[in-house]
Amino acid sequence: MGFGMDNDHFATIKVIGIGGGGCNAVDRMINGEVQGIEFITVNTDNQALMRTNSSNRIQIGEKITRGLGAGANPEIGEKAANESKDEIAQLIRGTDMLFITAGMGGGTGTGGAPVIAQIARELGILTVGVVTRPFRFEGSRRMQNAERGIREMEKYVDSLIVVPNDKLLEIATEDTTLDEAFTLADQVLKYGVSGISDLVAVPGLINLDLADVRRVMTQAGVCHMGIGRASGEGRAANAIRQAINSPLLDTTIDGARGVIINFTGGRDMRIREVDEAASIVRDAVSPDADIIFGAVIDPEMADDIMITVIASGFDREIAPAAQNRPAAAAAPSRPSPFAARPQPVEQVRETEKPEQQDPVKQPVDEEVAEIPDFLSTAFARPQEKEKPVRPQGSGTGFHTVGTQSETGADDQTRTFVPSYHNQQPRSADAAAAPAPQPSQARPQPAANPARPAPDPVNDTPEEAEPKREKRSGRILPWFLQDNNSRSQDS
Repeated sequence: MGFGMDNDHFATIKVIGIGGGGCNAVDRMINGEVQGIEFITVNTDNQALMRTNSSNRIQIGEKITRGLGAGANPEIGEKAANESKDEIAQLIRGTDMLFITAGMGGGTGTGGAPVIAQIARELGILTVGVVTRPFRFEGSRRMQNAERGIREMEKYVDSLIVVPNDKLLEIATEDTTLDEAFTLADQVLKYGVSGISDLVAVPGLINLDLADVRRVMTQAGVCHMGIGRASGEGRAANAIRQAINSPLLDTTIDGARGVIINFTGGRDMRIREVDEAASIVRDAVSPDADIIFGAVIDPEMADDIMITVIASGFDREIAPAAQNRPAAAAAPSRPSPFAARPQPVEQVRETEKPEQQDPVKQPVDEEVAEIPDFLSTAFARPQEKEKPVRPQGSGTGFHTVGTQSETGADDQTRTFVPSYHNQQPRSADAAAAPAPQPSQARPQPAANPARPAPDPVNDTPEEAEPKREKRSGRILPWFLQDNNSRSQDS
């Protein structure tokens, strides 16, 4: 009896990098010798495409762009990908798992990545998107394009990992250069892909296979993917905290219903430290979470332990185990989401109109109660008082933030307002009126001398900033710690 293994028995994993950011991330994976993956680079800029290290290159939209790029226009990128649909489908047909990586906000990646995701969905391929949001300093136009591209990606991928580049600014030092910042962004994309693909491609002591990954990531929406690496005393606990508290992501594992934990360490990896790290994850996720465990023994790890955590199912059920998603029927041609440009200013103003209404007639904004778990500590509301009377003065304690929903779609810009702002200012007569008597319907509660009431005039968002910093508890991933320490030493 022969026990020879055929390559057909291995999962076929491919990574497509599209646009400048996606191609740069693919090059870093190739240079880092990421195992068990076939790489494809796609671009409208033929000159940039020829500089990539991938042997599989697709120049899309040759008729539309003549190889000169999309000019930061997502509509051109979308048309270019549609022009080359057959060539893309030919290269990814038969793939078991496909990663699509791109930097959102430009032309080729923003417009073309959703088209590739749609092709993969029609072919029944498990598809994971790993994309970045642009830096704020790149401008509002680029940010708006990125949000539309992310929303389109979510329609077709099974799982989506979004890395906000602005998070890099929180860990950058004064000496961090622009080139280093974009290099770090490419590195994050690289580890986002390799952290998942290695689970399937690298054999382990307790093996994880494609069915395990499919179980957690099929139709999962926005995912959390983190990697931690540590050595010395408490190494497993330190590594798992890096993985679940990444400062580079907007997500955590809180409330997840599907989790993969994979440990990689030397022969001295102890069962008690593995149990300690797994317990930290168990305490954070849903009580009935489906947790899949894997372990790899790698003698080259020496004293290090590396832990990869993938969490999903924040707002939907986990897919049945080993169940392939049926291939979707070919979708009819759709209007380009980048062609019609809505007027966001008017939309935001519409959402602000209810704040001018009588608070008696206006119900409490339900959206505030639906802040995702992973944002609840970042933008925590003040504790609500028992029907407080609005203090005299107007106040300006508004915090406007762009949020991302747990399904991956970018929500409309929301304005989170402290609870006392729901009370409209009283008229001059009412302000001068004496304090309400006990016989009145709604008495004013006595002030607590130990904790003075908030001053809506002087309590500005800037003074609240240190409180938001305390919430982070974020731990720098090991692959960025060297860069940070070098910048500080220089």
